[in-house]
Amino acid sequence: MFSPQTYQDRRTALQGSIKNGILLFLGNIENPVNFEHNPYYFRQDSTFLYYFGIQEPRIAAIIDIDENKTIIFGDELSIDDIIWMGRQETLKEKSQKSGVSETLPYRELSQYILKAKTANRKVHYLPPYQSFNKILLSDLLGIKVAELQPSVEMIKAIVKQRSVKEPQEIVQIEQAVNVSNDMHLLAMRMARPGVKEYEIANAIQHLAGDKECQMSYPPIVTINGGILHNHYRLNTLKDGDLFLNDSGAETAMGYAGDLTRTFPVSTTFSTQQKEIYEVVLNAFENAQRLLKPGVKFRDIHLQASRHLVDGLVDLGLMKGNPEEAVKNHAHTLFFQCGLGHMMGLDVHDMEDLGEQYVGYTEDEPKDTKTFGLKSLRLGKSLETGFVVTVEPGIYMIPELIDIWQAENKNAEFINYDKVNEYRNFGGVRIEDDFVITNEGYKLLGNGLIKTVEEIENYRKEHIS
Repeated sequence: MFSPQTYQDRRTALQGSIKNGILLFLGNIENPVNFEHNPYYFRQDSTFLYYFGIQEPRIAAIIDIDENKTIIFGDELSIDDIIWMGRQETLKEKSQKSGVSETLPYRELSQYILKAKTANRKVHYLPPYQSFNKILLSDLLGIKVAELQPSVEMIKAIVKQRSVKEPQEIVQIEQAVNVSNDMHLLAMRMARPGVKEYEIANAIQHLAGDKECQMSYPPIVTINGGILHNHYRLNTLKDGDLFLNDSGAETAMGYAGDLTRTFPVSTTFSTQQKEIYEVVLNAFENAQRLLKPGVKFRDIHLQASRHLVDGLVDLGLMKGNPEEAVKNHAHTLFFQCGLGHMMGLDVHDMEDLGEQYVGYTEDEPKDTKTFGLKSLRLGKSLETGFVVTVEPGIYMIPELIDIWQAENKNAEFINYDKVNEYRNFGGVRIEDDFVITNEGYKLLGNGLIKTVEEIENYRKEHIS
C-alpha cells in the first residue's frame, strides 16, 4: 500500500468534487471456479484500490459527504478462518493503513444505506461489473438490476482524478513495464521452429511470478497476429512465421504494463515481413512524436492511419490520395482497431466506468458506429500525467478481405489483387507505454528493442 496520507488525500479530493450524499464503493469477491472454496485468483476492484488500497475480498466502504466520515465495512476473521488460514492482519489494521479509523461488520452496510435512503439522501455508486455486486446493489437500493443508474457525477469526478497519475503511481507502472520488457525478451529468446505458443506463454507468466507480478491481461502469444485478441496457444512455430507477443505484467499493487512486439520465428525477417513491419514502425514513431498536452488522441490516431496508408501505397496494396483514403476509412481493411488507450490500475484504465467518460468528452463524444473509430478507446485531448499506449498495426483478415472485395468497397483506394497476395500474412503490432509530460512525453520503462536491425541482432545472438 501507499502511505495512509495518500489515500486520505485522494478521498478528500474526491469528496470536494461532489456536492452531497454518500459515495458507495464495493470491493470484489472471490469468484468460484467450480465450487465455493475453489476460487479464481482474486483481484480487487481498481477504484477501491485507488481510494482504500485494501486487497481483501468482500468488503465495502462509504464516504459520507454530508456527515464528513469514512467507514469500511467487512468482517474480521473468525476462529474457523484462523484455523484454516492462520492469523493475518486484521481488517482494522488494514483500514488504519488506509487512513480509515472506523470499521463496521459487513451486515451493517445495508442498514446504513437504508437509513440514508429513508432520509432521501443521494447514494452515489459506480457501474457494477461483477454479478455479485449487481445483485448486492439491487438489494441495497431496492432497484431491479436492469434499472440500476450509476452516478455520472461520481464517475466523472473519479475519471478526472485517476486519469492524472501521481509520481508514485508512475514508479509502479514503470516497474510493471520493466517486468514486461523482460517477458518480451524471454519470448524473443525462446521462439524458434518446433516450440509451441503455450510454452512461451507459460514461460513469460512464470517470469512475471518470479518478479512478484501477475499478468495484467491474458497474454496474446500467437503466429496468427491477424486475430486481434488471439488467445489460442496450441500452434507450433515454424520457419517463415511471424510471432506476435502482446503481454504485460501487473505489480502487487495492481498497476499494469502493456507491450507488443512482432518478430520472425526465423532469425531474420523475410522481405515481405520487413516491408510491412517498417510501415508499422514508421506509423508508431510518427505517432509517438505527436504526444503532448492539448493534442487530441483521435487526431494522433488518424495521423498514424495516414502513415500506414502512405506505406501501403508504396507497397502497392493501396492507391490514391492517403488523406482521402483515411477520410473514407479505407485503411480500416488493414487497421481495424484504435491506436491506443489509457493505462494505469487497469490495462484499459477505468474501462468499467465507461469509455464515453474515460476516453471522450460530452462536447466530442465517441463515434460508436464507424468501423475503426468505434474501436478507438481514447479520443480526447491529452493532459500532463496521462499514461497512454501507442500501438499501430496492420492486420490481414481473410474474411474481411473477402467481404470488402465482394462489395468492391473502397476500390478506388485498395488493390485487391495485391492484397490477396498477403491474405495469409497475419499481423504486425508494435506497442509501448508513455506518460504525458509538460514538454511532451516520456517512454515508460527502460525501453525494449523494436527496429528490424535490433530484433534480428538479438535473435541471432540468442538463437543457436
